[in-house]
Amino acid sequence: MNRNIASALVLAFSAVAAGNALADDITIDTTPFVSSKTRAEVQAELVQYKKAGINPWSTSYNPVAYFRAEKSRDQVRTELAAARVSGELDNLYREDSGSAYLTQVASTPVRASTTLAGTPVNAQ
Repeated sequence: MNRNIASALVLAFSAVAAGNALADDITIDTTPFVSSKTRAEVQAELVQYKKAGINPWSTSYNPVAYFRAEKSRDQVRTELAAARVSGELDNLYREDSGSAYLTQVASTPVRASTTLAGTPVNAQ
């Protein structure tokens, strides 16, 4: 008897808890859209795609497949090496995005109660 009552209570509680799962209100973005191209420019691009036989709305469309680099890999590597030697690359703009540099920099302590995920350590 106790097992049946316990099962009934669990079933009733789960039904009540499931009934409270409601969706949030619709969020409307009121930021006005500002296009970087005119309607004529967009239509001209579409005509170029159609002439080339490309469908940009296709699931198999790959814009990188038609990319042609202006520099060779060796030229880019040479430029990167020259930038490193000249000091043009700051500690925060290295290949690791500055993470090694930031781990070595002494930071000011931040109270644990105000630290949020994604908050920089040196936030005021």
